[in-house]
Amino acid sequence: MKSEIQKCLDGEIFNTSDTEIQNIIHRARGLTKDYNNTSGTDLIRKNELLIDLFGSRGQNVNIDTPFYCDYGRHISIGNNVIINMNCTFVDCNRIEIGNNVMIASNVQIYTATHPVETYERLVKDWKETDEIPYFRTYALPVKIEDNVWIGGGVTILPGVTIGKNSVIGAGSLVTRSIPENSVAFGNPCKVIRKNNSKV
Repeated sequence: MKSEIQKCLDGEIFNTSDTEIQNIIHRARGLTKDYNNTSGTDLIRKNELLIDLFGSRGQNVNIDTPFYCDYGRHISIGNNVIINMNCTFVDCNRIEIGNNVMIASNVQIYTATHPVETYERLVKDWKETDEIPYFRTYALPVKIEDNVWIGGGVTILPGVTIGKNSVIGAGSLVTRSIPENSVAFGNPCKVIRKNNSKV
């Protein structure tokens, strides 16, 4: 029988109130609180906290504060990555960030989502004494490939992949995957042109 965390990672409906999941979330909340409250000059402590928080992290990674995430351990980051201030990663499922990626301020990445149809989203005859929440949740992974630049205030929705060498314009809402070597922006985000990358 699958654990709730495995259902989550498999893109199935899962119980967000599950004890294991809640423990993971509370741990991540504590680590991000400590990280956000640690002096920017205390690089040793900040590095220790990121090692404890993330699933994996490469070399030359800079994450400005404040930074927020849900599980932490589902985030993997490559080499040479900048994540600017006030970013939120809802990493119920995996968030994979490649090498040489720049993420501007106020970027939000969501893996969690809910069924659109009301009868699927809400639990019929739910009571506060039930061991599940009144709503149903599932999560889909997000992947940001190498050499991508995400502009300020971008929102990336569940299941999206942003292809290598692409640029996402500030303020965009990315609802679908963007192919590599693209310049894309808007709400919803659309490819405007190819960027003729030589990388």
